[in-house]
Amino acid sequence: MGVFVADRLRDKVFVVTGAASGIGQACAERYAEEGGTVVLADVADDAGEATAAGIRDRGGEAVYLPTDMADADAIGRLAAAAVSQFGRIDVWHNNAYWSVFKPIDEQTLEDFERTLAVSLRGYWLGAKHAVEHMKARGGRGLILNTASVQSFVGEKGFSAYQVAKGGVLGLTRSLAVDHAPEIRAVAIAPGLITTPANAGLSPELMQEVLAGIPAGRAASPAEVAGLAAYLASDEADYITGTAVIMDGGYLAIG
Repeated sequence: MGVFVADRLRDKVFVVTGAASGIGQACAERYAEEGGTVVLADVADDAGEATAAGIRDRGGEAVYLPTDMADADAIGRLAAAAVSQFGRIDVWHNNAYWSVFKPIDEQTLEDFERTLAVSLRGYWLGAKHAVEHMKARGGRGLILNTASVQSFVGEKGFSAYQVAKGGVLGLTRSLAVDHAPEIRAVAIAPGLITTPANAGLSPELMQEVLAGIPAGRAASPAEVAGLAAYLASDEADYITGTAVIMDGGYLAIG
């Protein structure tokens, strides 16, 4: 891999949750590649440390902070540490993920509560802390939330996940209205992405899913990262309060 070269995200400080693998890892690397300083948060400590070290090895600035996004106190410590070390937060990217995929009658209350704790409540808390820091310094900022095409449609076995991801859209809209024009809020709604979370899909199920995608393929985390970098840049200053769908045409079928 090449050396990072600062570009349009120069001098921006990013916090990325769920940054040890998949979409979060790709976004953290892309933010650093374009000149951003990145605070990576996850519970996969070895992978998180390795990702941060890889960014630094290529000339970027990054630090990994172990953080369970189901732990309210840990989220507060993450925000405070980012500000203490780098002086501010310009972009808070809520991307941490946890869920189960089975019919509601086979899910436990613990399954549901853990899904919402990480994938919705953690997003709300992260946004709350980030907004407080952004407003305290009188600066502009962005709350970027990873939503999903599952925010818009119903599918078998996704009830807990869809409650969380539907809530992420509502959170995005309310943040944009509450804190405009200084702070933007945008959601990315990916379709099928080649992440570790999808690695366990059977070949049969994968073919079934791909059959419903006009593009005929899954996207890579790097493609999502390209969109995220654009949304985090000043070029996207007029985009707020909405979800940008990246699904290969999946939702176009209806």
